[in-house]
Amino acid sequence: MGEAERCRNGDSRTGSVAENDGLGNDGVIPQLFTSLPALNEAAGYLAQTTNYLAGCFYNYSEESAFRDSRDSIVRAQLATSSSGITENSVISDHSFPSGSSSTLSASSYNATTASANHHAATSSAGDPSEINGAIVQSNHTRQSGISIFQGLIERVRSTVRGSANDIGWLKRDPEMPLVEDGTERFTEILEDIRHGLHKLPNSMVYLLVPGLFSNHGPLYFVSTKTSFSKMGLTCHIAKIHSEASVEKNAGEIKDYIEEIYWGSGKRVLLLGHSKGGVDAAAALSMYWSDLKDKVAGLALAQSPYGGSPIASDILREGQLGDYVNLRKLMEILICKVLKGDMQSLEDLTYKRRKEFLKKHRLPIELPVVSFHTEASISPAVLATLSHVAHAELPMMAPLSTGQPTRLPVVMPLGAAMAACAQLLQVRYKEQSDGLVARCDAEVPGSLVVRPARKLDHAWMVYSSLKDDPSDADAAQVCEALLTLLVEVGQRKRHEHSKKDE
Repeated sequence: MGEAERCRNGDSRTGSVAENDGLGNDGVIPQLFTSLPALNEAAGYLAQTTNYLAGCFYNYSEESAFRDSRDSIVRAQLATSSSGITENSVISDHSFPSGSSSTLSASSYNATTASANHHAATSSAGDPSEINGAIVQSNHTRQSGISIFQGLIERVRSTVRGSANDIGWLKRDPEMPLVEDGTERFTEILEDIRHGLHKLPNSMVYLLVPGLFSNHGPLYFVSTKTSFSKMGLTCHIAKIHSEASVEKNAGEIKDYIEEIYWGSGKRVLLLGHSKGGVDAAAALSMYWSDLKDKVAGLALAQSPYGGSPIASDILREGQLGDYVNLRKLMEILICKVLKGDMQSLEDLTYKRRKEFLKKHRLPIELPVVSFHTEASISPAVLATLSHVAHAELPMMAPLSTGQPTRLPVVMPLGAAMAACAQLLQVRYKEQSDGLVARCDAEVPGSLVVRPARKLDHAWMVYSSLKDDPSDADAAQVCEALLTLLVEVGQRKRHEHSKKDE
């Protein structure tokens, strides 16, 4: 009975082993650990590692008293592992009840604590500076390990979340003005255009601003300009370097507007597609004092005004680009192959758009229409080809005409847009045209057009070979957007005149 009491009070764990298991100091388990010191050392390191990882996970949720106690244990364990304590001193403090792995773990923890206390008491008579140095070094090592572990956790969390917290930030910002739905009126105007009723005035000049990689797509906006010219309207395509930064293109667009205005005496109505809409909006927000009398309005079609999840996931640290080298590939493509500026893509990330819009907002009095669509992700779209250019083959030209044969150049843009749209749908549960989420294309304070028709990001400028002739084409959609913009401008002027009265 006295032996049992001493066992409960921790006075004689060796006796309890002999009593419960029939194994004394010469038993099987002590012989195993004594004959194999590596196992004993591994057990100590296992307990030490378990406590360390527990500290990493629960460091901020534990009470301070318990945390300090655990830290002292870890420091003592680190000192114990380097002090060369014999295996017998550790084994003598352990009890190993047979058939209980949980009891073994608990006893290992208690034994390690006892050994640490024994070492601390033994070393207390030594040099205090050495003890303090060991504790400081242990603290530094532990903090470094926790920092690395936390950094890894944050990196994984950032990769998993991606752009989930950024998509739609414009709508959540309380400082941004609300939008108005103009889809119904747009549908009416588009139907009138399809029946030959055109309302665009010739008292304005229409400037089309292309988006990223437009310099390498000879048919970009060509059909729209041709259609406007047939109606007797003056229409230009801005010849900007599409792979340049937003601020650089904004300056070039400002010069375009002033040149057109002073040459014709007519105000300019702008329509920008994709990054072209972002560039045009930047020009008006940065140079509004110089352009307010020269610009009649701005229409943005499928423009990442709030940012693009594709651009962010490629370029932002901790995103997909870090793991498949997409950032490096895009840098080679834009800078080396296309002779552009990497800033052109970086300016479309959520981080850069937030920074820019804090400094430069579109003026309230400017009439603005924004248009966004959703790409189809049906299996049939994966085989869609888009007509992007012509190739001249002079050797195949008929002798009678003397003109080179022009063959269409097609690319699987529709399939690429469908794949990207499906990726964004699966990862973020967001509808997009393949590159731009619909919620990020709605400009605050604008009249928004949200068509139900499935259109990808490339359709607005590159016609598909599978387009249905019964549907409106890209030129008609652009005409309807600009017609709606003219009406918005007229309404704003009417409201402004009422306020003046």
